[in-house]
Amino acid sequence: MKKSIYFLSLIVILLSVSCKTEYERVRASGDPELVAKTADQYFEDGKYLQAQTLYEIVIPFYRGKAEAAAIFFKYAYTHYYLKEYILANHYFTNFASTYYSSENKEEAQYMAAYSNYELSPNAKLDQSYSEVAIQEFQLFINTYPNSPRAEEANKLIDDMRDKAEKKAFMQGKLYQDIRQYESALVAFENMLQEFPDSNLAEEARFRIVQASFDLAKNSIFSKQVERYEDTLKYIEKFRKKHPRSKFGKELKVIKKNSQDNIKSII
Repeated sequence: MKKSIYFLSLIVILLSVSCKTEYERVRASGDPELVAKTADQYFEDGKYLQAQTLYEIVIPFYRGKAEAAAIFFKYAYTHYYLKEYILANHYFTNFASTYYSSENKEEAQYMAAYSNYELSPNAKLDQSYSEVAIQEFQLFINTYPNSPRAEEANKLIDDMRDKAEKKAFMQGKLYQDIRQYESALVAFENMLQEFPDSNLAEEARFRIVQASFDLAKNSIFSKQVERYEDTLKYIEKFRKKHPRSKFGKELKVIKKNSQDNIKSII
């Protein structure tokens, strides 16, 4: 039994050494055709790191030749498959602008945007890559409105806008939680301006009322009346937008407290 395990291990080691030797032999061969052919084989086998290294060797040799586009396209994909999305975006974008008559240009433009989509984080984090991906997908849709990928691009835009919307809402809520009421007001109002049809719009407007009331309550005496009056204005705006709101009872309390506080100051 031990002898069988020993021989099996030896075979695995020998095969590994053999494969490594073959890869190194090709890499050092100086034969662009052999290197390109081997790179394609590694690519087909899903060995993207080896393929990427070999493509890097032969790209300069094939520059300006008919084979260059196919090599560069696969090279861009090796970065994508290795989850090197920033580089993937760069090389797909470069491909689309360099090989503008290629049949793969449309796919390259889509994959450039999709690489940034892969970098798009969850709603709690900065959405910079989401914003860039949205712009790139929108450009793709405008360029290829009849593409079968256009529908998927629209769905991905909706997904990223949803994350950006939640991020904006969470930003306002964070300011409210740490008692930065003025910043909370600005954040929620900016969110409503950018996402007027948001499912979170009702709660955002209610939080504006809350933040306005808390800002008034914590303001210096000379500014309290003006800010309580602002709260009453926000309440009226809210009721016009949401006449049958689930926040109705809370709004009545805030309105009464604002009015009573104004009377006590005047």
